[in-house]
Amino acid sequence: MRDLLFKNLTSFEKRRKILASSETADKEGVHSVIHRHFIYSIKEIAAAHQQSQPALYIIKEHNHKAKKERFFCKIKGNICATNNGKLYEITYLHSLNITLVSSLSFLSEK
Repeated sequence: MRDLLFKNLTSFEKRRKILASSETADKEGVHSVIHRHFIYSIKEIAAAHQQSQPALYIIKEHNHKAKKERFFCKIKGNICATNNGKLYEITYLHSLNITLVSSLSFLSEK
């Protein structure tokens, strides 16, 4: 069994876009949950400033006792772009969260 959920939250007034997806699957004795988020925010700026390097965070966890594994990755940064002679700063955040659990231990928790 596989369940998918997609969300597209766009706000033109706030100049923000959020895309999210969730996937839940049970396959070959493993229950997996995958969450993806993509967040973009845009604002007009007067002059270009020095851009910071994108920040990357990675967490990987193993719990052998609970037969559970988790992976989390987040990238955060900003870029400058021009459109019709105007300068914009685009801030973004991408995240990926994967959780894998043995179906036997997942069913015993319920």
